[in-house]
Amino acid sequence: METFLGIDYPTWWFIIIGFLITGYAILDGFDFGAGAWHLCFDKKKERRVALNAIGPVWDGNEAWLVIGGAGIFAGFPLMYAELFSAMNTPFMLFLTFIIFRAVAIEVRGKEDSDRWRNTWDTVYSVCSIVLPVLLGVVIANVLQGLPLDENFVYQGGALFTFLTPYALLVGVMTLLLFMVHGGLYLLIKTHGDMHHRIEKRINYAYLAFVVVFTAVAIYSMLTPHLAENIANSTALKVFPTLLLLSILSIAFFMKKKDYKKAFVSTILTIAFFMVVAALNLHPTFLRTTLETGNSITVYNAAASQKSLEIMLTITAIGAPLLLIYTYFAYKVFWGKVEIDENSY
Repeated sequence: METFLGIDYPTWWFIIIGFLITGYAILDGFDFGAGAWHLCFDKKKERRVALNAIGPVWDGNEAWLVIGGAGIFAGFPLMYAELFSAMNTPFMLFLTFIIFRAVAIEVRGKEDSDRWRNTWDTVYSVCSIVLPVLLGVVIANVLQGLPLDENFVYQGGALFTFLTPYALLVGVMTLLLFMVHGGLYLLIKTHGDMHHRIEKRINYAYLAFVVVFTAVAIYSMLTPHLAENIANSTALKVFPTLLLLSILSIAFFMKKKDYKKAFVSTILTIAFFMVVAALNLHPTFLRTTLETGNSITVYNAAASQKSLEIMLTITAIGAPLLLIYTYFAYKVFWGKVEIDENSY
């Protein structure tokens, strides 16, 4: 198999998709987290401040999800087909809630009515709570594996079989981590009474996250194939340690009220979570739970060698442009949110 810089092309594409999904989790993660806090704010000015904090960037953040999904389709068509077939229910729910969230953001201010605004505020916040849970549920199911037969066909039956105890734990953990992530973003963007209220509430979200994270870690260690992966991999000993340190650093910087560094710590926490998940998966992309089934790997699911080479070239051109755009959007709108005649 041909390689580039000593790494085969299917693995390169696996890394690229991991990078895109991680970027999406980091960027849309604080959007979701800010939305999860939304109903805790006063009904008018504070909620507008919270929405203005994410207003210039939330839709651009979702570009990472679209590109990541397209990357799976282009690079690993078998994985795309089986994953979206098996996880059809959570993906359709995700699509429904992300549409309603976008609609809520856009139409909230179209009518000068408290009832109108409060209705769409509720829709926006509920969607922002459900979406991280669904993301966590999908990731947990991929880590646990799915019932695939010898032809890679999903053999699951019931509509909500994806709601396993482990998946629900990972879903709740994802929500709580995003709430800390989004709360820190709002602390950076706000001041005054709203800022102080978020300061008090974010500590409870962090403590709840640590409790659920501990439960997920224990559950993972008791899952045979995940425990075996950790035992046989040096990287899976190093990166969980880095993950733990990044989680502890969140509390350290929050206590010092250095919220920018705490925000960087949540970014690192999300990134290390995704690295640990990727290390647990590679080279198996989607593990079968059936004794007579076949797992989907980065090699048997990959597109042709030529396709991967061409797409890697396109990515080398497009990825820097995406990063430059993201940097520019955040640079322009960085700073505290102010509500005045010049507000965006």
